[in-house]
Amino acid sequence: MHLTVVSSLDSQCREAATIRLGRTHQNSVVVLHDLLDGSLVLRRVYRDGRLFERETTVLEHGCLSCTVRLDVVPTAERLAACGFDHVVLGLPPGVAAGMAVAELHRGLSRPAVIDNAVLAIDAADLDDHIWDRHTLYESGFTSMPQDERTSGEFLIGEFGQVDTVMVFPGLGAVLTGDQREGSGPWRIGLELLGQLAPHANVVGPAGEFRPGCFDHAEAAARNRPGVVRVPLDETPGPFRTVLHKTVRPLHPGRFRDALPQLAIGTHWLRGRLWIASAPTRRIAVQGIGPRVWLESTGNWLADSVDAARGTESAKETGDVDAFLDWHPHHGDRGTVLAITGRSEDIDPAEIRGLLDGCQLSEAEMELDSGVWEDPLELSDAL
Repeated sequence: MHLTVVSSLDSQCREAATIRLGRTHQNSVVVLHDLLDGSLVLRRVYRDGRLFERETTVLEHGCLSCTVRLDVVPTAERLAACGFDHVVLGLPPGVAAGMAVAELHRGLSRPAVIDNAVLAIDAADLDDHIWDRHTLYESGFTSMPQDERTSGEFLIGEFGQVDTVMVFPGLGAVLTGDQREGSGPWRIGLELLGQLAPHANVVGPAGEFRPGCFDHAEAAARNRPGVVRVPLDETPGPFRTVLHKTVRPLHPGRFRDALPQLAIGTHWLRGRLWIASAPTRRIAVQGIGPRVWLESTGNWLADSVDAARGTESAKETGDVDAFLDWHPHHGDRGTVLAITGRSEDIDPAEIRGLLDGCQLSEAEMELDSGVWEDPLELSDAL
């Protein structure tokens, strides 16, 4: 059984993507799932563009995860048993592709191959989505009041998970008659997409689709908190990504003062921090539009394995990506930060100066870590 999973925020983009994906195999079926008010799941099944099944199910506890576990997975199982070779699963808006993939692997009774994980978006809306302060519920993308994710948080998570991003004019363009493809906002969105999802195959309405390129291990590695991936080709454009590393621990007070300056005006800030107050803890930092947060992700590998095995262990676990080599003295400890934003707002020299100024001096390196404050309290300053 072959499966393709499609996530989205825009039902119009999702339907356009699933129609196209349904043509990639000879014996395909397309399923669209929607979670409505009152814990009601609407399921529509298409074959060759024709609707042949429309059902509604009331869930006892209507949430996105229950929709996937109790409706998406059983539907995929049933359709595979009916003899379909390829099932395209159009997830309810706001359902993460990673959640669906995990539940499919866990819940299916027969072997399945995830051919592709696809995000369907309107490129013209991407910039606005990243900066939207409203939750997915407040914006009407989900029917779950408890869903406090912003559209930017959802999209950044999906960019890390999917192998393909399909761009189509969305529901807003259809309702207003706005032909967004080729417009200024559309081109800006595509430029931003190249910075936020440099690994992804970006497919326009007439672009080339690459079937069968989903790599579950690679997707998990991209989404691990603190991992940094940046575009390899930094051609001049309206957006840029600046990557900087420091080799000594950061002074928590100076970093607290610098973080708002680093985050202001940036679309996506991400990385890992080595902070003097907790030298053995790997602190992940992420900022998406107006939100910035820090979290501990456990100990550094250097505090778990000996230096001789450090590089090998790092490669096996994915804890150290290609932008930070194993240091002979510090191991994987160190600060790595990438900042993506508009080119006119991102000053590489200023970013490097701010981060370098946060490092401990030689005299401060001699002090005990107990003199510093808790690094996770830094988020209180934002």
